Amino acid sequence: MEESSPRMTGGTREAPVNISPAVAAHAEGEEIEVLESTDVLPVAPEEVQWKSLFDKYDPKNSGFISTERFRDLLATHGSELDPHKLEVLLALADGNADGKICYQDFVNLMSNKRSNSFRRAILQGSRQLKGCSLRDEVGLGLPQRLVRHVAYETLPREVDRKWYFDSYTYCPPPWLILAITIAEVAVFMYYGIQLDRLVLQVSSPSFLKSPLPYHPQLRAQAWRYFSYVFMHTGIEHLSLNMAMQLLVGVPLEMVHGALRIGLVYVCGVLAGSLAVSVTDMTAPVVGSSGGVYALVSAHLANVVMNWSGMKCQFKLFRMAMALVCMSVEFGRAVWLRFYPPAFPPCPNPSFVAHLGGVAVGLTLGVVVLQNYEQRLQEQSLFWIFFCVYTLFVLCAVFWNIFAYSLLDVRIPPAP
Repeated sequence: MEESSPRMTGGTREAPVNISPAVAAHAEGEEIEVLESTDVLPVAPEEVQWKSLFDKYDPKNSGFISTERFRDLLATHGSELDPHKLEVLLALADGNADGKICYQDFVNLMSNKRSNSFRRAILQGSRQLKGCSLRDEVGLGLPQRLVRHVAYETLPREVDRKWYFDSYTYCPPPWLILAITIAEVAVFMYYGIQLDRLVLQVSSPSFLKSPLPYHPQLRAQAWRYFSYVFMHTGIEHLSLNMAMQLLVGVPLEMVHGALRIGLVYVCGVLAGSLAVSVTDMTAPVVGSSGGVYALVSAHLANVVMNWSGMKCQFKLFRMAMALVCMSVEFGRAVWLRFYPPAFPPCPNPSFVAHLGGVAVGLTLGVVVLQNYEQRLQEQSLFWIFFCVYTLFVLCAVFWNIFAYSLLDVRIPPAP
């Protein structure tokens, strides 16, 4: 797995030296700037004193000083640095096999950049930062404890957990998953009042008359391949999906950002409805299981692949509970699909959307979550899975256009 590090602001604004490394970083979303050691960044006024100190330790003006000299410099003047920046600099010193520190690496760090040389140094050297682990830090407020908890829930390396803890600012907050969940609850309550039914709403003849569910007779209405996530068969269906969506989706969004998590979620939603249209051609689709299963399966796969590095508490119990919830929800969907429909000839909603979400999570989703800092466009594996996913979407679109007539499929009448 490629080494990962936190998201960056792309140099749009500089953080002061005496605060966390990325005060404004998280608000900028997914943009990361990966620099080589030879890339030159402008030196902020606060860094002039450090440049003069480096010049004293580098009389030949080579741009490098020895690890021993660098440690002496930090021991003398390190109190002026943010503690986490100091720890990362020490980790960089430990990881350099040639025993030298590049001044530009220091400038990159002070400007909220993590260079390729830093990534290589961590790969070659110790992955553990010096000093106490993040879990042992004391005097943290409730927001900081929550961020620390999320870091241990989602990231497998201490160096990245500390960096994330130091960078996260709750700006922007994890709004995407919360907004989707609120919308799903609002739509459910609206139709619950309209249908006068909260349990097994799908048994109402008017359930599928909404413009939101996917129905094979109305498959030309493209928005239905996405909008079906806001309709649920009943409160039991909504509750299970909402629980998994919030417990897994919100922490993932806090670490990876709305753009990446939204990509995995939407791809899972679209794959779910298209998979139903190809394999279960007469069935409608409702529920957010496609997107939820994409997130949960990607997270579980990431935990398994990095089992030794994941330090979350009761991780085996948590995985077991997630699998139980997924199995219960999937079993309910399978039972409902083959249960005698309340309004024949239209069958009950399909369960195949769950499988489409799992397929997306185990492929595209795993790549997104493994490299939480590195830009996706720089990853060959991401493009391989993205191209495969695009090919599947194109094939499914052509299938929906031609296969129904060629196979003479008897589609139930529109609701």
